[in-house]
Amino acid sequence: MGFSWQKVPLQLEDSGEWVEAQAPEIISASRSTDIPAFYADWFFDRLKKGYSDWINPFNGKKSYVSYQNTRFIVFWSKNPYPLLSHLDQLKEMGIGCYIQYSLNDYENEGLEKNVPNLDFRINTFKLLSEKLGSESVIWRFDPLLLTDDIDINSLLHKIERIGSQLYGYTEKLVFSFADIAIYSKVKQNLIKNGIEAREWTESQMREFAQRLSELNNSKGWNYELATCGEKIDFGEFNINANHCIDYSLIARIAHDDKPLLNYIGATIKTREADLFGNYEPLPADAIELPNGRYIIRDKGQRDYCGCMKSKDIGQYNTCIHQCEYCYANTSKQMAMLNYNEYLKNPYKDTIIGL
Repeated sequence: MGFSWQKVPLQLEDSGEWVEAQAPEIISASRSTDIPAFYADWFFDRLKKGYSDWINPFNGKKSYVSYQNTRFIVFWSKNPYPLLSHLDQLKEMGIGCYIQYSLNDYENEGLEKNVPNLDFRINTFKLLSEKLGSESVIWRFDPLLLTDDIDINSLLHKIERIGSQLYGYTEKLVFSFADIAIYSKVKQNLIKNGIEAREWTESQMREFAQRLSELNNSKGWNYELATCGEKIDFGEFNINANHCIDYSLIARIAHDDKPLLNYIGATIKTREADLFGNYEPLPADAIELPNGRYIIRDKGQRDYCGCMKSKDIGQYNTCIHQCEYCYANTSKQMAMLNYNEYLKNPYKDTIIGL
């Protein structure tokens, strides 16, 4: 089955011109930059105004994204603290969300120069979890880097330090192994910044996965463990392949949103209980809800394998976390130039103020 978002007419704020815009139900904000950390005010202003512009990074063409149909947002961030003052706006607009929170510990190595200190980020995680629920804030340790100063033992120690503090505040840990050779930006940025990073071998990946699984069990965390973008199957260690734009999680969080459930092809049903209050078994692949209810996918709907279709509204070369391994910026200098342009026009149609 093919897929396309509804196209809607849109009147531009400044010129009054009418254009055609795509109107996605699910927004990704964003794989391309850290909108919550640096552009939260811009995004929520654009959400209120009903649209934003997006510049295609491959051909430079501008297109328009209408938010009239938006029902759910997946945020990505290393510092989502600014979201805390905006979450009530989402609730008022009837829009659900969850957060992919990249919470790494590379403080001693100086690999993420412009992120807040670890204690602040952990506290932010807890505040967001208390506000949204533990299922709605996903911990990512991403990427896992091997350098002269970082080995498997030290990575597991870092994860143990964070994981013990996040227990009860999240249900899931997603991780990925740094791919250096296949991402030219990552490789060039590491070389520029004098970081001697090494590629992971398959045997190292399997050793790490096994030991992480053992740590998860021994600590009693029982986090759901998942990898992002890895070809290797780690099922033997009870580690799944992650769905970052996740049908099941969206359905679970937004199960009261009938238009969204209809869009993703889901139906809520109720299990029958016997005289003793025992429910019949759940159907295969059902998503359990309170009070005997559950969600199933409707027959005939498109198969949502992997990530669901979403519209990413971010812009490359705009994140100023200054991470030495960055894949989203060509250079730190270009990111700072674009951020300074944004500061001149912080509420324009596009992130970079053009």
